[in-house]
Amino acid sequence: MMDTKILVIEDEAILADNIKNYFEAEGYEVRVASDGSEGLIFFKMYDPDITVLDITLPKKDGWQVCREIREISAKPIIMVSTKGDVFDKVLGLELGADDYMVKPVDNKELSARIKAVLRRCRSSVPAADDEVIRFENIEISLQKYELKLRGRSVDIPPKELELLYFLASNYNRVFTRDQLLDKVWGFDYLGDSRTVDVHIKRLREKLEGLSDKWILKTVWGVGYKFEILN
Repeated sequence: MMDTKILVIEDEAILADNIKNYFEAEGYEVRVASDGSEGLIFFKMYDPDITVLDITLPKKDGWQVCREIREISAKPIIMVSTKGDVFDKVLGLELGADDYMVKPVDNKELSARIKAVLRRCRSSVPAADDEVIRFENIEISLQKYELKLRGRSVDIPPKELELLYFLASNYNRVFTRDQLLDKVWGFDYLGDSRTVDVHIKRLREKLEGLSDKWILKTVWGVGYKFEILN
C-alpha cells in the first residue's frame, strides 16, 4: 500500500493517533485533521486516496463534510460513528459514503474495509473509450461520472451513478441485490443488501417523471432492472 494516502478526520485525539500509527506501520501515508473545517482544507491540499470520516466533529459535522467532498470529488469515504442506527447508516450512504463503521473501531477491520473499498474503486475506473448511455431524457457517462437529465447535468454520488450505469447498460435484465453488490460494489464488499435499496430509492427520486419509455423497476422477490417499455 505504499503511496496510498489516507486522510483521517477525527476529533478524538487518542483514536486518531491510534489509527495513524497503525496504518503508517502498514505502509500508508496518513494525515489527521481534528475538525470538519480543517478536514476539508486537508482534503483539498492533500488529495487523499481515501478518507476516514467521523460524524460528530466540531465546526462542521461529518454529514456536511461528506456533502462538500462529494461536490468536488469521487474519492472514497468511510464514515465512522458511535451511531449505529439504520437511519444514520442509510443517511451516510445517501450522502455518498462508500462504507460505514460503528465505533469502537477495530484497526484490522478498518484495514480490511479500506483495502476492499480501494479495490472496488480502482477496478471500476472506466476506460478512455467508455460509451455514453442514452435513453429518452437521460444520458449517463461513466468516464466523466456525469448524469444528464433533459440535457442538464445533475449532482449524483459516484456509487449511484455506477449502479444506474450498470442497470441501464444491461437493460431488461433482472439482477438480485447480491448480484448488484457483486457487480457494482465488488465481491468483497462488507456491507449488506440494504445498500442497494438505499441507492435505488435515491435514483428513483432523481428519475421520477422523466420518461414513459423506460423505468427503474422492482421485480418483487427478485431484485431490480432498468426496463425499456413498449
